[in-house]
Amino acid sequence: MTSRRSMFLFTLPALIVLGLFFVYPILLTFQMSFTSFAGVGEAEPVGLKNYDRIVSRSRYLNALWITAKFTIVVVVLQTIAGLCFAALLHRLPAVRNFARAALFTPAMMSFVVVGYVWQFIYSPFSGGLNALLRGAGLDWLARGWLGDPDTALYAIAIAHIWMFTGYTTAIFLAGYANIPSDVDEAGRLDGASSWQRFRYLEIPLLAPSFTINIMLSTIGTLKTFELPFIMTRGGPDGATRTLSLEIIEQLFGRYKFGFASALSIVMLVIVIMVAVFQNWYLRRREDI
Repeated sequence: MTSRRSMFLFTLPALIVLGLFFVYPILLTFQMSFTSFAGVGEAEPVGLKNYDRIVSRSRYLNALWITAKFTIVVVVLQTIAGLCFAALLHRLPAVRNFARAALFTPAMMSFVVVGYVWQFIYSPFSGGLNALLRGAGLDWLARGWLGDPDTALYAIAIAHIWMFTGYTTAIFLAGYANIPSDVDEAGRLDGASSWQRFRYLEIPLLAPSFTINIMLSTIGTLKTFELPFIMTRGGPDGATRTLSLEIIEQLFGRYKFGFASALSIVMLVIVIMVAVFQNWYLRRREDI
């Protein structure tokens, strides 16, 4: 009994903080999503009008689609890039620590700095990417990467991947550290090539690292706001207007607190559903 009481007393401060700064704001947002609150004055109830507006207007459904597309591109390419770097560094112990620190550096940089750096790289006039293409004789590929609706979202995705690939690599390297050396030795003795050991031994044993990386990348990317806001402000022609950008615009640009709350609840539900499904599926894959 004393032990249970002690456990409760030790967890009480954390529960209070969690309730005040997490549970209560969510409940308040949920309540506000059924109103037309504009930041001042009375919050008049409007029922499901805000949610009906979300599902009946193409603007917000398009923001959901853009968010989903951005998330898929980032998670897939970032996971592959992180895995490749981790596999390479696992085989090069002499440079592993230095390369790991170098790869992790972009993740410690400010979103503002990263956004402006890549905005300069993508500049149609003096940008490094177009200069590189012209220098290689590929002038026909040079373009305004952030000004073209067909390439803007993917350009931002590349910047996001560059920023967080080191984070993904570090998690995979931690997974490699948990693989017994006997497994690799057994593969060598059986005559397995480096590719065969990677494909049939390392990848299955890295399943927990895949679970962590994919879940963290997905949750973080679904909520992404900084890079699209800094680099394009949701343009051109709404091609990079993610759901987070839409929420910020409705909240601080149009002062539609009630509608922004409804969008926030939709995002919360999507993130929870995706996270639960991924956790269930990837955990099951770990046991196969």
